Amino acid sequence: MNIVDLRQTTVRQLEPLLEEEARHWRDELHWDYRSALELIKRFMDAHALAGCVAFENGNAAGYSFYVLEEQKGLIGGLYVSAKFSQATIGQRLLDEMLFSMRAIPQLSRIEAQLMPFSGPVEVPLSEQGFRLYSRQFMLQDLQKLPEAKPGVSAGMRLDRWNDRYFEPCAKLIYLAYANHIDGEINDQYRSRSGALKFLKNIILLPGCGHFVPGASFVLRQPGSDELVAAVLTSEVSPGVGHTTQICVLPGYQGHGLGRMLMQTSAETLRSMKFKELTLTVTSENYGAVQLYEKLGFTTIRTFTAGVWPR
Repeated sequence: MNIVDLRQTTVRQLEPLLEEEARHWRDELHWDYRSALELIKRFMDAHALAGCVAFENGNAAGYSFYVLEEQKGLIGGLYVSAKFSQATIGQRLLDEMLFSMRAIPQLSRIEAQLMPFSGPVEVPLSEQGFRLYSRQFMLQDLQKLPEAKPGVSAGMRLDRWNDRYFEPCAKLIYLAYANHIDGEINDQYRSRSGALKFLKNIILLPGCGHFVPGASFVLRQPGSDELVAAVLTSEVSPGVGHTTQICVLPGYQGHGLGRMLMQTSAETLRSMKFKELTLTVTSENYGAVQLYEKLGFTTIRTFTAGVWPR
């Protein structure tokens, strides 16, 4: 096995590996990952993507990459072909990448959310000092939705997404995830500026699919742009939606507002001829998992999130 810096390789060398990865996303997660891969390719062409590639007998067997955000490193991807020893190569790639990341003086935190296409990652991450969290990838068949016309409670206004809600929604996310386990996994939830960056990522960039404003809703008190709850939705492949964010302001939780927003979004997607809806949830967020199961979601994959603090 030969480990090479990702910036010293070409897209052409990785093309078969990237095509195999895209098939996994499509077949197992119902997700068209090609737009995200195109972004990866553009950074590779510019030799601007940090990471490493494992070669076996001249063939790219696996690759990984990371990005830096101020004092945080984010492992953006790890994929090892099923044609090779996934556990061995996956561990080597993680070890090499983490060695490079920890050599960066200002780095104080590393986050990782790794889909299970490359063999188990729990042991190598744990050995490197990561705190691990289990997350679930869930799927809902929109063709089997019960007929429902949920109403808005207590005279609140239900509006479709508008860009004027960027700042109020960032504030909502920050408040909703205070002392929440997802704030341990993603530190963008811990500040309004971080929540705003998160919002712009899921709405303006292709990593979470293409944003669908018509199936994204906010809930607010009449006469105010301050938000009580929100659900945001993207299209990740033809006919497949993905809930990128669902949150309710503390004090309003436990009154069915999250259920109502999820049902409204799902009904809207079905009226737009979508056939499926997916989402991810942290397994320890028991209330959310139970809600999604009651709404007809089933877990189709579990994957690992990890956090390393300096």
